Amino acid sequence: MREDRSAGRVTLAQVASQAGVSLSTVSKVLNGRADVAAPTRVRIEGLLDEHGYRRSSPTPPEAPLLEIVFHELDSAWSMELIRGVQNVAKATGMSVVLTETGTRHSPGADWVEGVLRRRPLGVVLVFSTLPDELKKKLWSRAIPFVIIDPAGDPEPDVPSVGSANWAGGLAATRHLIELGHRRIAVITGPEDMICSLARLDGFRSALGMAGLEADPALVRFGDFHVGSGHAHALDLLDRPDRPTAIFAGSDLQALGVLEAARVLGLQVPEDLSVVGYDDIPPAQWSSPALTTVHQPLVEMAEEAARMLLRLRDTTDQTDARIELGTKLVVRNSTAAVGAVGAEPSGGGGAGSE
Repeated sequence: MREDRSAGRVTLAQVASQAGVSLSTVSKVLNGRADVAAPTRVRIEGLLDEHGYRRSSPTPPEAPLLEIVFHELDSAWSMELIRGVQNVAKATGMSVVLTETGTRHSPGADWVEGVLRRRPLGVVLVFSTLPDELKKKLWSRAIPFVIIDPAGDPEPDVPSVGSANWAGGLAATRHLIELGHRRIAVITGPEDMICSLARLDGFRSALGMAGLEADPALVRFGDFHVGSGHAHALDLLDRPDRPTAIFAGSDLQALGVLEAARVLGLQVPEDLSVVGYDDIPPAQWSSPALTTVHQPLVEMAEEAARMLLRLRDTTDQTDARIELGTKLVVRNSTAAVGAVGAEPSGGGGAGSE
């Protein structure tokens, strides 16, 4: 073990001396052992962080693991990401650990103690960012991490994989405009998430390019789940000047829109065109099959896992942000204004990169 610093070096023995403990106690903290008193652990971890201690050649655990961490498990969307990490883990002889913790912005503070005990070869985090304290602890134990970032814009020192949200919102809205829709509503995700705002910006940009104005009354913020799509759609579609098309910020929200239309006696796509986002497997089996923006969730997770494997071989935890393209997939939930029984236009969909 050694420590990489711009000036000087420190040994574990020196850390032990400064902390007033034995070398074995420092080793226990480094390896995530639970049998160290909390005040002692905090004192040792503080010294390790102060000296920027890094293990340059970590010893692999007995059972090599990749860990993927969510703030909540939404079955269809989360399964796509899990599948991507599993694909890489299986190809490289590793196993996958799944953890649920924290909020959509960052994992819970207690999560790091568990990951230090498990000692995975790397961690894939499905969050907006990672607090500095957690980053330092993972760096000091040479546990690389990568954020899969459909949710935010991580700091420059955080390696991440994202997708082209603005281009996806642009393509979805442009498709509806080309079908003759002029009164188009949007139900996006939470207002404090970059991906929600990026898709909304793409929506507004497409309208602006077509010489149309976005009606503030037709812009809604939800939570990417079925319930918010359903609730907002019921309100939008019960208006005397209801929209003829709705762009939903997720396929789950779009499924809620389809149900709201059914409840109100509206036919999709004859009375209302609907576009979703993500292209999760249920999208092609909804009734009607959902036109949606394909977000390459499996590929994003695969790229994040491969990035982790590259980071294992370097003490530099930063890596270029990777952003994958999105594309429109046209199915049966969209049609020209006033069309009855129309086939989907555009074939396999106009792509946006």
